[in-house]
Amino acid sequence: MEAEFTQVDFGPLRQFLDNDDVTDISYSNGGQVWLKTLSQGVYRVENTGIDNPLMEKIAFQCANSMGKSFNMANPFLDAESAELRMNFVHDSIARNGIAVLIRKTPAKIRLEKEKIIAEDYIRLNIHDFLLKCVEGHCNILVSGETGSGKTEFIKYLAAHTKEDEKIITIEDTLELHLDRIFPKRDIVAMKTNNVASYSDVLVTCMRQNPRWILLSEVRSAEAVMAVRNSISSGHNILSTIHADKAESIPSRLYSLLESNIEIDQFLKTIHRYVQLGVHIKGYYSTKYKRFHREVSEVVEFYVTDDNKAEYKILYKKTPDGKETITNPTKYLLGYLESQGVIMQPDILVKEQFSEVKENQDSSDKFSKYSDFVVDNSNITQSGSPQNIDKGINLNKNTTANTKVVESNTPQVGSIQRTVQNSTIQNIPSQKPREVIPNPQNTNIPNYNTVQSTVSGQTTMNVPNPYATVPRPMEKTSIVGNNN
Repeated sequence: MEAEFTQVDFGPLRQFLDNDDVTDISYSNGGQVWLKTLSQGVYRVENTGIDNPLMEKIAFQCANSMGKSFNMANPFLDAESAELRMNFVHDSIARNGIAVLIRKTPAKIRLEKEKIIAEDYIRLNIHDFLLKCVEGHCNILVSGETGSGKTEFIKYLAAHTKEDEKIITIEDTLELHLDRIFPKRDIVAMKTNNVASYSDVLVTCMRQNPRWILLSEVRSAEAVMAVRNSISSGHNILSTIHADKAESIPSRLYSLLESNIEIDQFLKTIHRYVQLGVHIKGYYSTKYKRFHREVSEVVEFYVTDDNKAEYKILYKKTPDGKETITNPTKYLLGYLESQGVIMQPDILVKEQFSEVKENQDSSDKFSKYSDFVVDNSNITQSGSPQNIDKGINLNKNTTANTKVVESNTPQVGSIQRTVQNSTIQNIPSQKPREVIPNPQNTNIPNYNTVQSTVSGQTTMNVPNPYATVPRPMEKTSIVGNNN
């Protein structure tokens, strides 16, 4: 096919075809040329020398190369080469002139780790987490709008599969080109057509014994069934789908079905076998002054022990730039362990505590604590015993394993506790000590206690939940409560 299209004279279009920054070329409305680029998004170009006669000539040349006709009787023409996908609509249908869309599908991986991290395409910890999941053979579906870069992202993920793992790609239009990108790997590229449907190709695909099955896009009921049958038979998949957010991927799959399969049964199947959903967003960024693509959401799907289909948002970035990060559930960790990959429970969110100096100016004393994370320890709302310790800033809105956006100003280096209607005064701590949350040995006694006296009576000992070694008793003073 590539050799056939070398005979096509693209004329002034050639400058855009040779530009690696250009991904799509749209021609319509009697002479308008619109480009979609990696750096600037979509914009119109003027004075290109491209007009209706040129586009009609290109259409006729493509049709002749393929042995097809392009006229009023055959007003639609699809043409593919190794790196081009073209669609023509005859002016008998497009009443304001021939309409043409040319999409470039180069046989290369545009995404590079250093570049996408530097351009804020993805956070480093999310990047490493996803590659770890690929190593652990997680089934991943990538959602996003047209042109957001979904296919490029699954090509990037596929590039990090093990070299000895066989890959079969199933596409209705060739876009992945993994067989050309990795010519020495065991990769089979299959293409559906009027003779071989998704179902037919999938049956043959299973007999080829692949480790990975890559569907360029799930956009039909047949493709949905191919996904379901692939994952339920133990094969691993990477694919894309049109959806407005990652958490809606299962319901979007169901909406594409044309059968009366019970929705709860279908959703449980997807949640059980598809481990992750990733959403890619593309938009013009006023911050970067260019078209910007980014991973805006990562969601884990799972079925609970009581057989409920649920999901957990592991990462989300809102349009105003706020980010939420949480650690994966035990279900994902267990699946990865069954695949021989050990993932730390706090891979995404690690505990970060810092000392606040007493002599800091009050205006900036807690400014650096406005954004921090805590790990999966016994942390609840402030005021409960788990939150009391010296030099620790814990927000009352803090949720375990969640990145905190807002924080309230606590007492610096102090302990505050209410005991039997009496309040222990804030006593400046002598020396900040290391915090060891959620000690594994729960049989260690609570050597650190605070004993206080109210009206001549000894109150209950207040345990220090983080203490692991004995230390001298701390003295406190009591202020009686009139209530």
